[in-house]
Amino acid sequence: MALKDIKVSGNKDTRSGFGDGIVEAARKNPNIVALTADLAGSLKLNQFMKEFPERFIQCGIAEANMMGVAAGLTIGGKIPYTTTFANFSTGRVYDQIRQSIAYSEKNVKICASHAGLTLGEDGATHQILEDIGLMKMLPGMTVIVPCDYNQTKQATMAIADYQGPVYLRFGRPSWPIFTSPEDSFVIGKAQFLSEGADVSIFACGHMVWQAVQAGLRLEEKGIHAEVINIHTIKPLDSEAVIRSLSKTKCAVTCEEHNIIGGLGDSIAQVASRFCPVPIEYVGVNDSFGESGKPTELLKKYGLEPENIVAAAEKAIARK
Repeated sequence: MALKDIKVSGNKDTRSGFGDGIVEAARKNPNIVALTADLAGSLKLNQFMKEFPERFIQCGIAEANMMGVAAGLTIGGKIPYTTTFANFSTGRVYDQIRQSIAYSEKNVKICASHAGLTLGEDGATHQILEDIGLMKMLPGMTVIVPCDYNQTKQATMAIADYQGPVYLRFGRPSWPIFTSPEDSFVIGKAQFLSEGADVSIFACGHMVWQAVQAGLRLEEKGIHAEVINIHTIKPLDSEAVIRSLSKTKCAVTCEEHNIIGGLGDSIAQVASRFCPVPIEYVGVNDSFGESGKPTELLKKYGLEPENIVAAAEKAIARK
């Protein structure tokens, strides 16, 4: 595929992809149960509540309790999807996730909206930028960060059939829809959006669209980037990473997350072991966020296409 062939079919928030996906999954699997911590509307659960009121549990503002309830439900064969903001899905309840879900190997799907800077005006207290790192370090935890509405919907349905704890991260703002509903979604398999020999650009979540835009700008400069959507950060598709790095000999990583402990570190770990190359990070540089409009925050914190272009040129110069 060439980047110029990628078409936008509209704009929609990825949390709506989750809301639509859990309804479809629940229609197929009667064991799916949705739990929320007073945020049913924000997590787009209205249709689920309408169709499956007996499979919806309102836990109130008691996130730690929600995780414990979810872990208990798995013992009876249920597949619980817990829902709240990413900050409350991870930082507030890390002990419960570690002990009752990860250590206990419970089949809980931790579904987290309003992740990263693009949460926007709610500010630094809600804009968690450490959650990918927190979750990927837990043994046995799968971490998925889809890029748009379609892929979030696909991921939401796919995790129903995936045995084991999952952290699914998505967002609040309206965002370009550029994948197809027919695209295959396989947990643990990277999605190549373009082929290129000059630089590998690995991205996740909202930053995949930014990477596509950066790749188009690089093409105008005669630089051919291989843009790769790492929707599954754990288990990482190491084979795809090594294959791309072996060809391009340098890379850029892009994430709406702290550069410490996120996607970039996962890519760098594989590179250091199997294919050492120069790597530049595009992400939040060891700081908290702040209140502001999503696009303004992406600009201030250096998460725009132009930042990816500059990082790619720097990585190429370091070969």
